[in-house]
Amino acid sequence: MKILLIGGSGNIGRAIVDELAGRHEIITAGRHHGDIQMDIENEQSIIEMYRRLPRLDAVAVATGGRNGHVGPLAEMSAERYRVGLDSKLMGQVNVVLRGIEKLNDGGSFTLVGGAWQPQAIAPLLSNVYMANAALEGFVNAAAVELPRGLRINLVSPLLLAESEAEYGPLFRGVPLVEARQAARAYSLSMEGAQTGQTYRLGRFD
Repeated sequence: MKILLIGGSGNIGRAIVDELAGRHEIITAGRHHGDIQMDIENEQSIIEMYRRLPRLDAVAVATGGRNGHVGPLAEMSAERYRVGLDSKLMGQVNVVLRGIEKLNDGGSFTLVGGAWQPQAIAPLLSNVYMANAALEGFVNAAAVELPRGLRINLVSPLLLAESEAEYGPLFRGVPLVEARQAARAYSLSMEGAQTGQTYRLGRFD
């Protein structure tokens, strides 16, 4: 397959490359790194990226841009909520909307989520939970309407082991997920047959 990987330089992105590069052609894209530079928060940048690319068999997103403003609910505002909604949510939605015509029949989109409801186990993250829940709703609905046998799934790791030093204080005691485990979920999404699925990694049960 010819795969576009947005966010190939991060922890999950590098693990996806390690998992898939031996059997597929991977084109990486990112704001500062990759074969193509693009800004997931800028719809015109997404349009321009697709214009420069050949036909694709899969598009995988391994970055949410700015994940969302972290702060107590009492300090949140519409502007702060837009950080997660405009970036992590709408950035990925635009990757799908603008990429439909670029995918070959039977192709797939794989998006990235994260901490999910009802596991709202930590304070300060209402923006993050809201964006992730909206992504799951979008994937569920888009799977019903995508044409030409196109598929879409969501990979939602709770806390990467590789990110524990940075985000661990927000998720005390939660099970850790290694990036290579997340990469295998991307493999399942792209190389399997499912659609409309959310692969939650790091569950307690």
